[in-house]
Amino acid sequence: MEEVNVKKEEAAKLLRQMYQIRFFEDKIMELLGQNMIDGGSHLYAGEEAVAVGSCAGIRPDDWIASTHRGHGHAIAKGGQISELMAEIFGKVTGCCKGKGGSLHLCDPNTGNLGATGIVGANIPIAVGAALALKKDKKDSVVLCYFGDGAINQGVFHESMNMAAVWKLPVVFICENNLYGMSGAVSRVTTTNDLYTRSSAYGVPGEAVDGMDVLAVKEIVMKYAERARKGEGPSLIECKTYRYYGHSRSDPRAYRTKDEEKEWQGKDPIPKFRAKVIPAGIMSEAECDDVRAEVKQEIEDAVRFAINSPWPKPEEVMEDLFA
Repeated sequence: MEEVNVKKEEAAKLLRQMYQIRFFEDKIMELLGQNMIDGGSHLYAGEEAVAVGSCAGIRPDDWIASTHRGHGHAIAKGGQISELMAEIFGKVTGCCKGKGGSLHLCDPNTGNLGATGIVGANIPIAVGAALALKKDKKDSVVLCYFGDGAINQGVFHESMNMAAVWKLPVVFICENNLYGMSGAVSRVTTTNDLYTRSSAYGVPGEAVDGMDVLAVKEIVMKYAERARKGEGPSLIECKTYRYYGHSRSDPRAYRTKDEEKEWQGKDPIPKFRAKVIPAGIMSEAECDDVRAEVKQEIEDAVRFAINSPWPKPEEVMEDLFA
């Protein structure tokens, strides 16, 4: 039997957060179909192990910089489900008072620097935050998430170079879900091992199974501790898969059903249950209880969002930089 290095309390937390992300995203898709929420939502279902594992590998006083597909990051970093749901509804009880919405979830109270609708735009923000931490002589680190599509943005290379030269405490996490929108990574990049890009900057790079929450946690802990010691940035490539399309209008015509079925067979939630149950860390009944509790939590969050007030029109110019 495979040795599973996780205690019961942490296992329950990891499972709960993965279920929270999965059911949150499933509910968002349902609400979009019912036209109960507006705007774009880019869903994270399938990639839960990356957000949950990586956030489990850092401390509460560490920071993350998120992406347009950011619901999972926000939940894994400790965001309140009810506040995140209300934000997507555009309600004043949301984490950004209803002014950010799905693509701009931001929650400094939990160390979430925020999501962005521009591909790769969070990368220099993460580097700037890491520079601030270094100048303030803090030993916190920044996790910077981005997809395989963003790794070909010029800002990735500029930011990686700056972080390397100044040895900044940032861990770059490439969530390689094989497609940048509808463009397969194999068609736009000459290597399928995106972590090798780090070698151009003298930065360590490594790939990990992005469907294995414990594997992600372990590798992030390793490079986060390296960054805390002043040894600079690193690049982790998490090989993962999104179950839904790029957005709700995406019919996924560029993917085969066989490919989707193959990746769903690697689902991070059953994969984790299949480790902790045989190891005696959690029972099947305990795992099922977590699942049922989260289902109810999501329904409660929807009710909270529906019953929350809208922002007042006269407050539209508040909370702006300029």
